Amino acid sequence: MTFYGLALVAFLGIIVVSRWINVLNEYERAVTFWLGRLGRDAKGPGLVFIFWPFERMVKISLRTVVHDVPSQDVITRDNVSVKVNAVVYFRVVDPAKAVVEVENYLFATSQIAQTTLRSVLGQADLDELLSERDKLNTELQSIIDAHTDPWGIKVSSVEVKHVDLPQEMQRAMARQAEAEREKRAKIIHASGEFEASKQLVQAADAIAANPVTLQLRYLQTLTEIASEKNSTVIFPLPIDLIKAFMERLGPKP
Repeated sequence: MTFYGLALVAFLGIIVVSRWINVLNEYERAVTFWLGRLGRDAKGPGLVFIFWPFERMVKISLRTVVHDVPSQDVITRDNVSVKVNAVVYFRVVDPAKAVVEVENYLFATSQIAQTTLRSVLGQADLDELLSERDKLNTELQSIIDAHTDPWGIKVSSVEVKHVDLPQEMQRAMARQAEAEREKRAKIIHASGEFEASKQLVQAADAIAANPVTLQLRYLQTLTEIASEKNSTVIFPLPIDLIKAFMERLGPKP
């Protein structure tokens, strides 16, 4: 064999060996196929030997994927049109299923998330959509996880990010909130009036039991009014103060 022939064989050998030796990161696994048949277990991490061309590998990442679900047009159960977007957290737990059972697990999970988002939120009222997101998030996560489980995908969380309401609905909700605040204010005011009336009843009972209390109240009121020096005060003289003098000056029997 000539020198050039040996060099060519050595060059081909280096190429083949370089294809055999692979290094996988800690979060990566290699799903292998030996002559088209699926290998027993996923390989990795670290140094992995793939005997090319008889063996082929597909790298799968085990890290959590954060997928932003595009904004979806949803009509709620009470016929309100809203735009809703969400975020889905999922990861591969079975690399072999993620390769064999579905063509593209990322695209498939995205489509399942979009359809499930429209379906579940379309069965909820607007008030439920705005106030009970935890319940809806749990339901979304359960449904999407059930669909992706045969693909070796685990959905850990689904969160509804934003609900975009029409301008007319925003104005209507603002008027509703304002009316609710006015209602609470009137109730509080009426409650205060009721409590004040009970206090006034108790004060009237105390004054009726001791008429002198009313005279002391007259004097206290006169003291409070006298502090205003820019006004003229005409204060009636209670008849009870001069009643004793009138009785003494009256005709004797």
